[in-house]
Amino acid sequence: MENRIVAGKTIRQWMRELPLLENMIRTEEVFWPNPNICSFDQAARHLPLGERDVKEAEERLARFAPYIAKAFPETRDSGGIIESPLIKIPKMQRYLEEMSGQPIEGEVWIKCDSHLPISGSIKARGGIYEVLKHAEDLALANGLISIEDDYAVFADEEFREFFSRYSLVVGSTGNLGLSIGIIGARLGFHVTVHMSADAKQWKKDLLRSKGVTVVEHLTDYNKVVEEARRQSAEDPASYFIDDENSIHLFLGYAVAALRLKQQLEDKNIIVDEDHPLFVYLPCGVGGGPGGVTFGLKLVYGDHVHCFFAEPTHSPCMLLGMMTGEHDRVSVQEFGMDNRTEADGLAVGRPSRLVGKMLEHVISGVYTVDDSTLYRLLAAMIDTEEIRLEPSALAGVAGPVRLFQDQAGQTYLKQHHLKEKMNKATHICWATGGSMVPKDVMDAYYQEGKRRQG
Repeated sequence: MENRIVAGKTIRQWMRELPLLENMIRTEEVFWPNPNICSFDQAARHLPLGERDVKEAEERLARFAPYIAKAFPETRDSGGIIESPLIKIPKMQRYLEEMSGQPIEGEVWIKCDSHLPISGSIKARGGIYEVLKHAEDLALANGLISIEDDYAVFADEEFREFFSRYSLVVGSTGNLGLSIGIIGARLGFHVTVHMSADAKQWKKDLLRSKGVTVVEHLTDYNKVVEEARRQSAEDPASYFIDDENSIHLFLGYAVAALRLKQQLEDKNIIVDEDHPLFVYLPCGVGGGPGGVTFGLKLVYGDHVHCFFAEPTHSPCMLLGMMTGEHDRVSVQEFGMDNRTEADGLAVGRPSRLVGKMLEHVISGVYTVDDSTLYRLLAAMIDTEEIRLEPSALAGVAGPVRLFQDQAGQTYLKQHHLKEKMNKATHICWATGGSMVPKDVMDAYYQEGKRRQG
């Protein structure tokens, strides 16, 4: 295998250049601080998106709030705004410290996108946003609305009949398909979700119960996306939602940063040079964590430090960023099997859009093995009574890894943060879990207890 050519070099050459790669190929947990990070002011000059783009996305979601409140009663109390709580988790912080023997300076919080209304995962941000944008574009182009109208009319039968002439297609490991299937079908679109082999059965069943067509594949995520893209291209009335390359998904996720800013202010949490913010984001293809990171950097600049968390068997974003090749390399080409219980993160080839956008912005990437995810899943239920799916626990490992790994300590030292950590805020982004059926969650919990020994 060492003589195999990948992106113009043998794997042996890659390993000589990047010693960490050997550990990754052995599917060991690693921590990679990004050597290419620079000040956000400097990086932002070369980015194709900016603050105005995120504000426009936020305004579009505000226009649709009356529709969301009408179509999804669970959002009425929030006025149709799809948002999740930010919760302090001191008992889990103590567990992490005891489990690892590593003190964690600062306070640990969890951002519960696991409990977002409508589809119960971070994909409720980007996925729902892109479907709403497409619906708005169609309605405006056909004279059904103007931007000044009350968007509650999107719930009317006239609009459902209109959207039934159009279809949506997406490839997914699960959660993106859920978000697009649920909102798309409610609006009236014909929705087809192509699911990869690692997608959980309950997610397929839930989609079908909403009237969504689910196409099952025996291949992995990236090949599923290719097939979904090909199918959509054959139908002029079809709209393909491209998890790998969509600016609209990216901006939907980025709006989360504006909401989080308000939540932090409401809780009197300061973020500035002396009070750094660390955010740990589970990463699959990269769109969700990439959009959130971009938004947070627009808000907080160099005072926020964002780390992606990937499974040891599927570290595609780390591989793409570390080599600088982005979507030109896959974990399979380097001998990793892309098999993980963290189904939402089971991606072998990263988004080039996200990788290029964040190559000078992201603070680093670390990997987590499935056993760690399961142990943390059970501990989160025992300590805080918060139920998450395995992939969502990848972010929870972050605070320990930052302090425990030598590479994390090097990052803190290089960025003059060590003496400020007692005033730090750590946010673990919980990406999914509330829609997991009880019997499935119980099985996850028992597996977590077993692995805790």
